[in-house]
Amino acid sequence: MTTTDATSTDATPDVSADATTVAASVHADNTTFADFGVRQEIVDALSDAGIVQPFPIQAMTLPVAMSGHDIIGQAKTGTGKTLGFGVPLLHRVVAPGEPGFDELPSPGKPQALVVVPTRELAVQVANDLTTASKRRSVRIVQLYGGRAYEPQVEALTRGVEVVVGTPGRMIDLMNQGHLNLARAATVVLDEADEMLDLGFLPDVEKILARTPAQRHTMLFSATMPGAVVSMARRYMKQPTHIRANDPDDGGQTVKNIEQVVYRAHALDKVEMLARILQADGRGRTIVFARTKRTAAKVADELVDRGFAAGSIHGDLGQGAREQALRAFRNGKIDVLVATDVAARGIDVEDVTHVVNYQCPEDEKTYLHRTGRTGRAGNKGTAVTFVDWDDIPRWSLIDKALDLGIPEPVETYSSSLHLYTDLHIPEGTKGRLPKDRRTLAGLDAEEIEDLGETGKRHTPAGGSRGRQGGRSDGGHRRGDQGDGGRSGGQGRSGGRRAEGERSSSRREGEQTDATAGAPSENAPSEGGERRRRSRNRRRTRGGRPVEQQGGAEAAAQPAE
Repeated sequence: MTTTDATSTDATPDVSADATTVAASVHADNTTFADFGVRQEIVDALSDAGIVQPFPIQAMTLPVAMSGHDIIGQAKTGTGKTLGFGVPLLHRVVAPGEPGFDELPSPGKPQALVVVPTRELAVQVANDLTTASKRRSVRIVQLYGGRAYEPQVEALTRGVEVVVGTPGRMIDLMNQGHLNLARAATVVLDEADEMLDLGFLPDVEKILARTPAQRHTMLFSATMPGAVVSMARRYMKQPTHIRANDPDDGGQTVKNIEQVVYRAHALDKVEMLARILQADGRGRTIVFARTKRTAAKVADELVDRGFAAGSIHGDLGQGAREQALRAFRNGKIDVLVATDVAARGIDVEDVTHVVNYQCPEDEKTYLHRTGRTGRAGNKGTAVTFVDWDDIPRWSLIDKALDLGIPEPVETYSSSLHLYTDLHIPEGTKGRLPKDRRTLAGLDAEEIEDLGETGKRHTPAGGSRGRQGGRSDGGHRRGDQGDGGRSGGQGRSGGRRAEGERSSSRREGEQTDATAGAPSENAPSEGGERRRRSRNRRRTRGGRPVEQQGGAEAAAQPAE
């Protein structure tokens, strides 16, 4: 069933297997999670959720992880990696009320740590761990930015067993003394390649330095860039490299996903999308855009056309982002427009279609986007729109992934092959008929007050953010802003401007106090202050002139 790569070294055993062979063996033997020696409470909790037999990556990972060996798990996105590390992690954790908890060196200090690149992925992983620990009293806390610090600090103070979060907020809480990882004997790095892309690896290394030297480390990644391999060598002890491959799926994309690519005109994309969203059998759909501005615009356009749509992008506060995700999961909307930053964290059942409204930047982004459908053995469809200007970029993606579609077919919303390829009923137009508008919509999902930090989240604040995006003057800066770094610069610039305005107001208040002028004279005084400032700059006369200017400024309102 499994074979050992002859080229692997003794320090890093390399185990690979055909996913189909493993799956067939699991089903033929009627293998369950209980067969791997997992706690019965975990087995029962998974069974309550309808999860009985492990997926191939889980069946390969569990025996190694349960024995305490470090693991590098490599499998395509959507193949069930979360429970591959979640089950062994929960198996080792001792919860309050269980034998041995009171004997722990530091009861209530984190015993396990999961580091992920995005907020949405943190929520998804924490939910999966909560599902698997339903029959136990394991306390799981989510630590990520955008939420208020206080609830997270209070949870850590009360005591937790498992911490799931992003590197930035974890380091903040460590530096403040609230997060103590000295007893975190199990550490998981999920989506390590994405953390590399987002520049988080130095932060991850700082976190690992705070954990015990003797620990069980598991690293999971869809791809294995050199920097991730180097980090694994530094912080892991003789890890077993596990790969789950499908013999019928030689490419890097999941074979259950039908790939459709069209060369589309920018002005016709929304019309094409609206017709694709009315295809037969279309369920939940995720539409990906490269920029925050485009994501917001497309979502608004779809709502105007009658679709139940929401968006997730960097200009939204965390409360609004979670509102859209909850509405999507709960079936109140069935179209979610997202930027690439949110791609890794969206794990929703029954996503039948993914639409790349704008061509992905590279092949890795394409894999991450399309991996939102065709998950856990289900079928899916990935549709990509390629602008004329994006043909060279698409050619590189096609060559890297060996998709066999180097020159996409020129397609319009009226093209016959669009209807036949995607099973769109004949006569479909670009607006959803009123008799099919059955979903409650985004507003039906309440927005949660998270005591947010950093992002504006009121409707007015959102419009200001979009206007700010337009003043940037192009899609490229909007795209960088969604990554968070240049967005931070923009916000700091905004704060500086606000700081200047507030200091100006304070200066005005002081002038009012010294001059004893009534409040209605404040505007004119403000004007004279500016004139006085110009006079001072012109004359460069030093203090005597400033005093004279001050006397003139005080005398002006009387005139």
